[in-house]
Amino acid sequence: MPAVTFYAMAVWLLCGGLTHHWWWQLLCISITTYLMVELNNINALIRIFSRMVSSTFLALLCSACFIFPALPETVMLTCMTAFILLLFLTYQDKESAGLTYYAFLFLGVGSIAYIHVLFFLPLIWLLMMTHTMSLSWRTWMASLLGLLTPYWFYIPWIIYQRDYSAITNHFMALTVFEEPFNLYGITDSQKATLGLVILLAIIGTTHYIRKSYLDKIRIRMFYGFFIFMDLAALLFLLLQPQHFNAMLLLMIVNTSPLVAHFAALSSTKLTNITFMVLSAASLLLTAYNIWMFSSLS
Repeated sequence: MPAVTFYAMAVWLLCGGLTHHWWWQLLCISITTYLMVELNNINALIRIFSRMVSSTFLALLCSACFIFPALPETVMLTCMTAFILLLFLTYQDKESAGLTYYAFLFLGVGSIAYIHVLFFLPLIWLLMMTHTMSLSWRTWMASLLGLLTPYWFYIPWIIYQRDYSAITNHFMALTVFEEPFNLYGITDSQKATLGLVILLAIIGTTHYIRKSYLDKIRIRMFYGFFIFMDLAALLFLLLQPQHFNAMLLLMIVNTSPLVAHFAALSSTKLTNITFMVLSAASLLLTAYNIWMFSSLS
């Protein structure tokens, strides 16, 4: 983990983090990394002691270094990670209105930064019913209250600023749809990064499905949550490619535990070679994206 942290800071500096003053983005990434550590520690996502979840997250994030300047997306990323961390604490507790409220409070803050995360609400409620098994009328009402609470502060502030168009523009963004599967505006470096994340998601998901019987039922449910959220983010990305960066970040968060499970708990000759090849591919892709990013700057 210290080595990957040093590597991530080096990538951030090479991309111009100091020059462009991406301090808020760095803060969001740092907090998200800590939340990924806690997500693994609290839930014991990997059966052995390992920092692979947070290390994989940082490595994949560095592969997508072109996202570093995007502040709304990184704020949304931090809020979604905090949301998942708190939601998992409600496992099999249909009376956990307090934790559910705070989880959706972070989701509400994330929606202020990036409103389109609200499209995931139906899936999240469904996963609360099937995977965290915490959905009840009590927790559903708590989720609505948590989601609305940030807007009780945000909307009066906008009204105080007399910027009334900001409110309508914020919610009207949900009605803006572009041509599905139109990837012509996506650069080659973005496509390559997406390809790597999809490949890792496939490998991690396949490995977990084959080895899930070794984990407790609770852990299986959590990994099922990651898989469904991963698929939903990919589908959303393909249907509305203008949200590429945000959906790629969501995929990275949900793919990281799957890849970490594969890397930490498989030790055959084939899987070791696969891990080394994927690590080399990640390093090469990071170098390519840094070069492309610096040439555009």
